[in-house]
Amino acid sequence: MIRSDGRVEDHGLSWLGSEGPASEIVLSTRVRLARNLQGFPFSIRAGPEDRGRVLERVREAVGTTEVLDGASLWELDALTPVERTMLQERNLISRELLASQDGEAPAGTALVVSDDRFVGLMVNEEDHLRLQVLLGGFRPEDAWELADELDEELAVRLPYAFHHEFGFLTSCPTNAGTGLRASVLIHLPGLVLTKEINRVLAGISQVGLTFRGLYGEGSEVVGNLFQISNQTTLGKSEEDLIEQLSRIVGKVIDFERDARGVLLREAPAVVEDKVWRAYGILRHARSLPVDEMINLLSGLRLGLMLKLLSTPRVETLNRIMVLAQVGHLEHEAGRSLDETEADVCRATFVRDILSADEQSVSDVTVDRILGSDDEDGGPANGTNRTDA
Repeated sequence: MIRSDGRVEDHGLSWLGSEGPASEIVLSTRVRLARNLQGFPFSIRAGPEDRGRVLERVREAVGTTEVLDGASLWELDALTPVERTMLQERNLISRELLASQDGEAPAGTALVVSDDRFVGLMVNEEDHLRLQVLLGGFRPEDAWELADELDEELAVRLPYAFHHEFGFLTSCPTNAGTGLRASVLIHLPGLVLTKEINRVLAGISQVGLTFRGLYGEGSEVVGNLFQISNQTTLGKSEEDLIEQLSRIVGKVIDFERDARGVLLREAPAVVEDKVWRAYGILRHARSLPVDEMINLLSGLRLGLMLKLLSTPRVETLNRIMVLAQVGHLEHEAGRSLDETEADVCRATFVRDILSADEQSVSDVTVDRILGSDDEDGGPANGTNRTDA
């Protein structure tokens, strides 16, 4: 059974937690499977009626799956532009599903997100189906297992377009075969500052992986954040592709940790200055463009990992990166914002959330101290006590 009454603002934030493996370096892991249905024109050739028929077939199939039981389904043309923007900022839909040339969502497009927020699918994007799993931290095997489970359930309900030689057929030839694209969003300031990043990126390109910026294909790298993913989908099994990504990214994580150690040993003053400048600007700025914010958050993230800062928490930085983007700011403001207004609102939001995080950590510290005093027989309420 699926729902169409879920609140957009409740979905897609579960990956922002900091409890996943290697979360000090890897923010998230995504696995995506491209699938098309037999008997229907592929999305790039399909008209509104074709897309509508695909959506109905998918709606019926999804409603009987265990993995997506209780999931929310939104037809994107029924959402407001701000709601669609929020979904894109949370990496739940692609830029292609934001709007067509007339400003409306493409006809027949939809998003399905599971009740636990980890698993979902896009309908009528570049392909009829884009199954996707998004987890916090470095978890390619876990993400693949969830994606495979959903794929198996849908495969017995929907006739996939498949060729015995070429595998799953997709709109873009580079996705044919497995249709699998696995990626990690990884933070590499150590390799950037030690000027080793180009060597590492050249190395991963030689073994069949590729990299993009924070916002996906064609985007610039900001905040020392890279998306590393498999480049080929044909000629290897899904398990082989996941194993390769896991192995190579594992080495990149080791390189990044080594680079951070080098920075602490050889340039501690430079690193501390970078970290504290970033903290000062974010804590006090009155206007903050989004790219500048993400670059400054990189400095704070590095400072936390090197234990130069005790606050804010990593989860707080992850939430700022998403919730301070323009769609979320407009949703909170209840109106459209021009660039200047958005920069001012963003700076206010960042100041407020950093202040709240400092206070939260401070309260926990005080409680811990008072609790320790009580356990040791000292004052439980913070007052001195003398014997009569």
